[in-house]
Amino acid sequence: MMPLNVLVTGGSSASGIATARALGAAGHRVFTVGSDDVRIKAAADEAGYGVTPLVCDLADPDAVRELAGTVRGLGVERVDGVIHLVGGWRGAPGIEEQSDDDWDALVQGAVTTLRNVSRVFYRQLADSPQGRLAVVSSTSVEAPAADSANYAAAKAAAEAWTMAVADGFRREQAGNKESPTPQHSAAVVFVVSSLVDAGMRRRQPERRFPGSTDVEELAAAAVGLFDQPAANLNGRRILLAK
Repeated sequence: MMPLNVLVTGGSSASGIATARALGAAGHRVFTVGSDDVRIKAAADEAGYGVTPLVCDLADPDAVRELAGTVRGLGVERVDGVIHLVGGWRGAPGIEEQSDDDWDALVQGAVTTLRNVSRVFYRQLADSPQGRLAVVSSTSVEAPAADSANYAAAKAAAEAWTMAVADGFRREQAGNKESPTPQHSAAVVFVVSSLVDAGMRRRQPERRFPGSTDVEELAAAAVGLFDQPAANLNGRRILLAK
């Protein structure tokens, strides 16, 4: 496979570091994006493989457009993949306690950032021979609970947006009977119950973390997207939960 240009958003998280490292090890050129300069540079150093750190407020559409310009300025003609790992969990005892502040934060993190990034980079992903957009969602979308209503609703909205992107790819690349066009871009949702990393296991050696997905498994799944036919991936919810 030819090296691809892949953007990892939410790159300073444990999952972002693992995913950037795995993509770099696979030979791709990786740009990892975070909101804090110090943290994202440290994350890129930890990932290794020449991963490039970039700072951006992904909730700001103008900043995301500037990010695209920065990437172009680094000699990148086209971004082939976006692995969107921006997230965060907030809960409360029940429906009445679901706060507006938590809702606003979850929508901004789960939906607004995804909407901005996918709109700005959509054309590049659609034009790429191996365009891929991946987001991480939760099993709570299928079984929402009162204590995580805000979270589940925000994740459901993010899934809906991702499926709409998948439909955009499908419509553009379906071709017609006289001139069929092979599907070459795909948008997918990785579904987890929760994520766990080596640091969490070291801090809590007594815990088993039942049902959790290791960030290394998520990273391997992200790399694997570029090895599979787009038509087999586009619009899929890929369960990684145990």
